[in-house]
Amino acid sequence: MEEFDNQNRNDGNNRTDNDSSRPNPIGKVPEYNFWAEQMPAGAYPNYNPNGNMWENKPNETKNNRKKGGKALKFVLRALCFGIIASLSFIGFQKVYYHLNPEAVGYNLTLNTQNDNQVFDLPSNDYKIEATKPGTIKTKSKSAISDVVNNTMASIVSINSTSTDSNVWFGQEYSQPMEASGSGIVVGKNENELLIATNNHVVAGTQKITVTFIDGKEAEAVVKGTDASADLAVITVDISQLEQETLNDIQIAKLGNSDQAKVGEMTIAIGNALGYGQSVTVGYISAKDREVEVSDGYESKTMILLQTDAAINPGNSGGALLNANGEVIGINTVKYASNEVEGMGYAIPISRATPIINELMNRELLKAEEQGFLGITGNDVTEDVAESYNMPIGVYIYEVSENAAADKAGLLKGDVITYVNDIEVTSITQLRDYVNSLRAGTEVKITYMRSMDGTYKENVANVTLEANPTLNTPTP
Repeated sequence: MEEFDNQNRNDGNNRTDNDSSRPNPIGKVPEYNFWAEQMPAGAYPNYNPNGNMWENKPNETKNNRKKGGKALKFVLRALCFGIIASLSFIGFQKVYYHLNPEAVGYNLTLNTQNDNQVFDLPSNDYKIEATKPGTIKTKSKSAISDVVNNTMASIVSINSTSTDSNVWFGQEYSQPMEASGSGIVVGKNENELLIATNNHVVAGTQKITVTFIDGKEAEAVVKGTDASADLAVITVDISQLEQETLNDIQIAKLGNSDQAKVGEMTIAIGNALGYGQSVTVGYISAKDREVEVSDGYESKTMILLQTDAAINPGNSGGALLNANGEVIGINTVKYASNEVEGMGYAIPISRATPIINELMNRELLKAEEQGFLGITGNDVTEDVAESYNMPIGVYIYEVSENAAADKAGLLKGDVITYVNDIEVTSITQLRDYVNSLRAGTEVKITYMRSMDGTYKENVANVTLEANPTLNTPTP
């Protein structure tokens, strides 16, 4: 290799072409350089100190031959290494598959007949072909808009009027009060349109007005209520409605809340704040929430769906829908607190449907036609049942003499738990159901009676009678 000669650096005139101490400003000439291999023989540059430039030296042919020989040796070595490595790999593979025949996979061979590249498998008819182009379909409307457009006609606005009485300096004053809510069209027959809503929307009202999708209004009456479940069915006489309105009205499609999953999208439609139908969107936050609900007079525990879709006053009785447009809940209550945001609740439709069906089939009766059981009682709530080790139901406080209950053998202290296989949880629910049946109807009453400190189940068949007083609110 060539190096700088510090002595000759200062004496360029004494240097000859054969001087082995030629200066090389880049240090050492590389032993193998692709760029150098591409240069012609005798063209390697040398430094001329007088002209301060590089020049070619023809008499360096001997040195260039030495460099070419080194390059040739390197190529030969690489070629030999590649051949040896290939033979070794092939030999190892033969030995491996001989010792492990199960490791041999499919031997794919390329068949280019008919211009179609198809891999032939040895014992199968499989084909690997080119992927065909597909088409992508897009929707011009959002899924939410489609659901709303398809279901809005089954939701109605409810406005009610009731009387609020106050005593002021010994004088009783009454003033009308208006409230708003929502409802869901759940049925229709030849004479009436049936609408499900919350009991607290229509309880104690003197007048109920329903507004439909086209803005037309009609008066409604309560057909049946279940206070404990906070459900009610109201009915509109079809003769009040114009044919155009009837054509616009749709029956809601009821889904299955038991199959709903946490995280699924929900859509709430209702008469929020009495302004008319509005839409809010959220998700199912939780299922089977035990929520204590109070109407200002008493509290009760309900099993509800939780959603973060906005539920506001006026939404009560409206629909909670899934992404398919099916009703999965009836909006009923919102958690109101400064520290809480987005906690609304709905009655699961799977729990509500049996009650709604029973309320829909109730017959509207005059007072003198309604059934009468002849008892007074108190609610046995979950808290009371746990504290006194009693079953949940209606505790009979008094039985009217010679009334239907007395004739059937019911006694003071019995706890009524079912009527015709309908669970009884409050005296109000029991009274409303009995009053919906015609006098003379026989009902099956299941009750619990304490015997030696233990409650045992009994069943009595009771024939309802007409209310002899027609003024008492008790069943």
